[in-house]
Amino acid sequence: MHPISRARSCVSDENGIQMKKTVLHHLFEQQGQSPYFDNLCRPVSDFHSLIAAGIRGLTTNPSIFERAITSFNAYNTQFRELIESGNNIEDAYWELVVKDITDACKVFESLHHQSNGVDGYVSIPVSPRFSRDPNRTTEAAKWLYKKINCPNLYIKIPATIQSISSITELISHGISVNVTLIFCLTRYEAVIDAYIKGLEASTSTDLSRVTSASAFYISRVDSFIDEKLEKIGGPKALALCGKGAVAQAVLAYRLFQKKFSGSRWEALEKRGAKKQKLMWASVNVKNPVYSDILYVDSLIGPNTISTMPEQAFLAFMDHGIVARTINANVSEEAEAIYNGVEKLGIDWDGVGSELENQVLETFNKSFNSTLEFLEKKAKCF
Repeated sequence: MHPISRARSCVSDENGIQMKKTVLHHLFEQQGQSPYFDNLCRPVSDFHSLIAAGIRGLTTNPSIFERAITSFNAYNTQFRELIESGNNIEDAYWELVVKDITDACKVFESLHHQSNGVDGYVSIPVSPRFSRDPNRTTEAAKWLYKKINCPNLYIKIPATIQSISSITELISHGISVNVTLIFCLTRYEAVIDAYIKGLEASTSTDLSRVTSASAFYISRVDSFIDEKLEKIGGPKALALCGKGAVAQAVLAYRLFQKKFSGSRWEALEKRGAKKQKLMWASVNVKNPVYSDILYVDSLIGPNTISTMPEQAFLAFMDHGIVARTINANVSEEAEAIYNGVEKLGIDWDGVGSELENQVLETFNKSFNSTLEFLEKKAKCF
């Protein structure tokens, strides 16, 4: 079954009409957290049912586009037309992606308007090939922003150290950004600072039209750290398994609260600036020993986004409980876990660097694999 249809079927009647409020509505209305869906494939009209179920935005990445383009025939007609019109393979790829994102932006546009620009965003990533080239990242982001031309578009920028300057420049030009691939607190703070500097550098008298989200990865962090803890062994190390990622996220939320308060931030708020929402990414649970909603129900709180792939979405719809949890794991406990991991010789910044490299490699492979698939398909015309 089409993955979005599978998700849709759990929230709609046979006519695709939402009958009552779901746990996702309660998540936003009671706790101020916005649930986003982490998937995309045609037809994007399927998202109307998910919006009715409480989904408030959409995220994508090169691996999502690889699955969509290589698995479904819905792209064949447009691709054939693009190739017969003289487009090369990479240009054709971006035309396919831009159409999906543009159409999705239109589906979420009314939600964006109703929320006064708080939600309803659809994210498109720049090419992963540019992840360590700030100039090309900035150029690609500006091109996508101009080409798609939708108010609810997020340009997705990786939080590599090289791309930090791109965040500031794009925000200063009024381009909303979803900063992705954040794995450690030091990089997260740099991302916040880049956003604030971008707002301060803007010449606009109304900053309310530009927003941002910062995607802090969760489950990948636990998988990486747990493997190291298991190798270390012993009661102290094993007792920390499955706790590090959430603890770091709790400390990230504390940092979020600190940075978006005080006189510097208040001066920007007077110009209409919105806080850069914390987005929890990579919330699918990879270890079957843990609860399948561990990374959703442990990180519920206001001014956050939980971006759910299908697995997490279906699990939370089935047995998720809405309650404020981001502060339940008080910062003292989170600090103890965080420091405990570090005392065992696991460097958090080092973890962040290794995971950043791993995921960038994955996204580059997906991007290149999609182009290779399209190259072969073009030869069949």
